Amino acid sequence: MFQGLRTVIYGAPDLAAAKAWYSDVLGFAPYFDEPFYVGYSVGGYELGLDPNSPAGTGKLSGTQAYWGVEKIETAFAGLLEKGATSLSGPQDVGDGIKVALLSDPFGNVFGIIENPHFKLPE
Repeated sequence: MFQGLRTVIYGAPDLAAAKAWYSDVLGFAPYFDEPFYVGYSVGGYELGLDPNSPAGTGKLSGTQAYWGVEKIETAFAGLLEKGATSLSGPQDVGDGIKVALLSDPFGNVFGIIENPHFKLPE
């Protein structure tokens, strides 16, 4: 029945600021850009910004989404330089997999994962 995860949506009450930050972090502009929603295509998945959803609290709670990166230490440092806040620094969770959690400047929890076993679907 399920085909897999497709979209992660972050609250972005200040849509212009969130769009500028995520465009800078990702290195490209959104593919969908409307006043009610901004969407980025990231490795076959969607990162969405919703101005009608409240931003997070900057604290861990509920669901956590992790975005794949090649080198977690480099990605973590780059996100900190761009204004993210560390919630949990890079840690090895076994079998070569590393995870870290940050808060974006808008209070949304932003997870990153380095997983040498993960392969993008073809």
